[in-house]
Amino acid sequence: MRGDLLRSEDVPRHVAVIMDGNGRWAERRGLSRIAGHREGLESVRAVVRAAGDLGIQYLTLYAFSLENWSRPQAEVAELMRLLDHYLDVELEEVMRNDIEVRTIGRLDRLPAALRERVEAGVARTRGNRAMTLVFALSYGGRAEIVDAARRLMRDAELGKIDPERLDEKTFAAYLYDPSIPDPDLLIRTGAESRVSNFLLWQIAYSEIYMTEVMWPDFRSEDLQRAILDYQRRERRFGMTSEQVRTGDCAPRRGGGARRAGGTG
Repeated sequence: MRGDLLRSEDVPRHVAVIMDGNGRWAERRGLSRIAGHREGLESVRAVVRAAGDLGIQYLTLYAFSLENWSRPQAEVAELMRLLDHYLDVELEEVMRNDIEVRTIGRLDRLPAALRERVEAGVARTRGNRAMTLVFALSYGGRAEIVDAARRLMRDAELGKIDPERLDEKTFAAYLYDPSIPDPDLLIRTGAESRVSNFLLWQIAYSEIYMTEVMWPDFRSEDLQRAILDYQRRERRFGMTSEQVRTGDCAPRRGGGARRAGGTG
């Protein structure tokens, strides 16, 4: 696919990806699910590079959900090893490309040694500016909202928050990383049509792109195809098309391109 078909001024600021289909990709080839996860790591490398080349500022990857802890122990252990391998092999390229790494999720559930490596990698890349790469690890959208509510309630008990003045902006400040803008585009691979407890608060106005491509097969051209589809849409945020055309609509927290969908 030709990258020059994309309008550079309308590239989404933040793209989030549900990387689905590793296991099914492997099973269709008579391979183990672990082989699918290993091949999926190649897609992570390719998509991170492509996102940087396209000028995407934030890329969030759903790497491991809270629900994934219930998978067979051998598969979970291999996923942890793959994360450790990524940190070992890719961190130098991340640094060369001026990419900042962040994480969201309940990292306290990770093995202690791996958590230390993750935190060290995050610290090392802090201050990089070309792109922010966010890994959702041991993450659940409902858990994030519950954790935010718990922290907010503690502050309310201490008198730091007036419950009568609570609004969406105040609540969002208690999410795992409120400095990350809401996704403009959510991509799901693997031929499924659900959001799987991912960024439930943040995707309220995200454009959603579903593809039958399994994650191990997802490459730069597939990312470009998703963005081209995004650029064909009109983002209205509840406004009318006329308001969008005349510029009479307030920018949302996510920012990003003018074009993509809405209601009404």
